[in-house]
Amino acid sequence: LIPWAKQGVMLLNAVLTVRAHEANSHKDKGWETFTDAVIRALAERPDPMVFMLWGAYAQRKQKLMAIGKDVVLTAAHPSPLSASKFFGSKPFSAANRALEERGKEPINWQIPDQ
Repeated sequence: LIPWAKQGVMLLNAVLTVRAHEANSHKDKGWETFTDAVIRALAERPDPMVFMLWGAYAQRKQKLMAIGKDVVLTAAHPSPLSASKFFGSKPFSAANRALEERGKEPINWQIPDQ
């Protein structure tokens, strides 16, 4: 995913750790305070940003973003439990369209073979 990072893409989960095979096992352990602060700091930047919120938990973070300046795209989470809803939502195309509408370079989402 380094090529994405070099283009300005940041991947961020609301909770940064879990016990193996236990989704949300570290929820409410303090990570949300940190990741909410990161989201607020990013939303305060003068350049518009594109946020892609995948899943209901991430979508609750929308209130932290500068609505009107920033673009917020939502989709189902791509986990095996809801992947069928995610497939076909075309979040990467939508993100590039939003960037281009704001005069920004689109992201090359291709990941080269290693």
